[in-house]
Amino acid sequence: MTLPAPLLDKDGVRLTVDDAIATVTLSNPDKRNAQSPALWRALAEAGRALPGSVRVVVVRGEGKSFSAGLDRQAFTPEGFPGEPSFIDMARGGEEFLDATIAEYQSAFTWLRRGDLLSVAAVQGHAIGAGFQLALSCDLRVVADDVQFSMRETSLGLVPDLTGTHPLVSLIGYGRALEICVTGRYVHAEEAVAAGLANVAVPADQLTDATQDLVAALLAAPRDAAVETKALLQGVHGRSLDEQRAAERAAQGRRLRDLAGLDD
Repeated sequence: MTLPAPLLDKDGVRLTVDDAIATVTLSNPDKRNAQSPALWRALAEAGRALPGSVRVVVVRGEGKSFSAGLDRQAFTPEGFPGEPSFIDMARGGEEFLDATIAEYQSAFTWLRRGDLLSVAAVQGHAIGAGFQLALSCDLRVVADDVQFSMRETSLGLVPDLTGTHPLVSLIGYGRALEICVTGRYVHAEEAVAAGLANVAVPADQLTDATQDLVAALLAAPRDAAVETKALLQGVHGRSLDEQRAAERAAQGRRLRDLAGLDD
């Protein structure tokens, strides 16, 4: 079987597309797919490079770990060459600090796009930024050796790569607070029971289980899947009556489309 040539392969990120399926691979297993600003820019670029045919994005990591989080070089006084260090960011003023973090966050937010369904295939360590990348996806398939951990608070920081909103939405405020402040590991059984993961499988079955889920997602008509995702994403911002109205409007669009009466 011939694998498709990468559309992007840089800074620890590889993007391949096979018709309706895009695969984003963290490709630096020797560093357990540790993350950096360059990797975040490459992730954001991968999102911009997706052709319109893509319906499902799979995010995975090569090697034994999905991602061990932020590269430890970030915590040195020098930081990464050519990048603002933590000290530079702190001294740069509020607007500079806000703009820098916003740029980093853009690597994660595109996975929530309304026209895509995203699946994280997670094995081994998914720590800090790695945990937040998995949380950026709509669904998570995990290996039985998975170890989620939110370590930022233990380091005197906060999770700032868009992971707090999905974490609370999935498992509730109390459990999310406890996981973040303690920095403890969440293993596969707890992840599934708490709602962090959709399914856990033996590590050697992770690829097959992910492919099975992707195939099931693609079985639904694209427009119906997009409308359903939008309905579910908007639940927490709507009252029951508002949600009922949103359901009626969405169903109206689907019926008109199926009848060939769409505008």
